[in-house]
Amino acid sequence: MDCIFCKIIAGEIPSKKAYEDRDIFAFYDINPQAPIHILVIPKEHICCIDRISSDNSAIIAKIFEKIPQIAKDAGLTNGYRVVSNCGNDACQSVRHLHFHILGGTPLSETMA
Repeated sequence: MDCIFCKIIAGEIPSKKAYEDRDIFAFYDINPQAPIHILVIPKEHICCIDRISSDNSAIIAKIFEKIPQIAKDAGLTNGYRVVSNCGNDACQSVRHLHFHILGGTPLSETMA
């Protein structure tokens, strides 16, 4: 598999880690769209939201349970945004499910 996020998880590509446990890896985006921009990914390769199923949804639930702590540990105490892109029209650039935590400044009310 030629997935950049799987290579980051394996340590083949360096990253600035924000959080890790046996199921989840979180790291700072190398092209941040906000002062704090962290990507949270399941260690299991799931290509996108369309592939969440009853077999893997517990990992997704765990991600959302951990996001508040990851955000707090990064200093996001005044709010943050969580975004996930799915497919070409949404500009999903890496086909490994990931959630962006964005914050550190007031964000735009628009998403486009």
